[in-house]
Amino acid sequence: MLLRRFLTSPHSKRIFSSSSSNNEFTSAIHELNKEMESVFGEPPAGGLASSASNVHVNNESQHCSSQKTDDESSFQLTHTGHSGEAQMVDVSPKESTKRTAIAGCKVLLGKKVFDLVSSNQMAKGDVLTVAKIAGIAAAKQTSSLIPLCHNISLTHVKVDLRLNCEEFSVVIEGEAATTGRTGVEMEAMTAVSVAGLTVYDMCKAASKDIVITDIRLKHKSGGKTGVWSWKQ
Repeated sequence: MLLRRFLTSPHSKRIFSSSSSNNEFTSAIHELNKEMESVFGEPPAGGLASSASNVHVNNESQHCSSQKTDDESSFQLTHTGHSGEAQMVDVSPKESTKRTAIAGCKVLLGKKVFDLVSSNQMAKGDVLTVAKIAGIAAAKQTSSLIPLCHNISLTHVKVDLRLNCEEFSVVIEGEAATTGRTGVEMEAMTAVSVAGLTVYDMCKAASKDIVITDIRLKHKSGGKTGVWSWKQ
């Protein structure tokens, strides 16, 4: 009856409201403990007071978890503004340097298609040559394909394709270079991606099981971060 009277009282409704402070909540719980001790001769086991302390500790934990370290706070996504909107990065303050990037991918053909490609018997023609040209052309159109990429002047683009008879695949590598204020990683990756898609297009009549895989940046140099290489 005592607990029921407390829980239904206006005072209890106030302290259990979301706007009540931790001090008010703790004070009210202590008052209830004393009243229950006067009735039953001893405080409640486990203690409502301990529950109040747990509430305070949990609130403190939530507060701490919401705080970020200096390292976490300093990291920012460069393609988003302060309010989260997409933006094109202003590269004018950056130093103009020679920048290169190498990317790669793999096209798994299967034995049947691999034999047709290696013997140059695909109905659409020379698969490797057409894919090579497509990759070079794609690198020069990267800013048109990827919205937030800068339109940069490429000084060099190279796409190589070789047949791997062990995996029945085409291994593709693309390289791009420029001298400027932003890197050419996306140009190199666009080159190999489109070259891989072209291989698929040239061969899809013979099989739908072709897989384009392992599209990745392998190496880059120049700019603020200097040299980086993918560690296999």
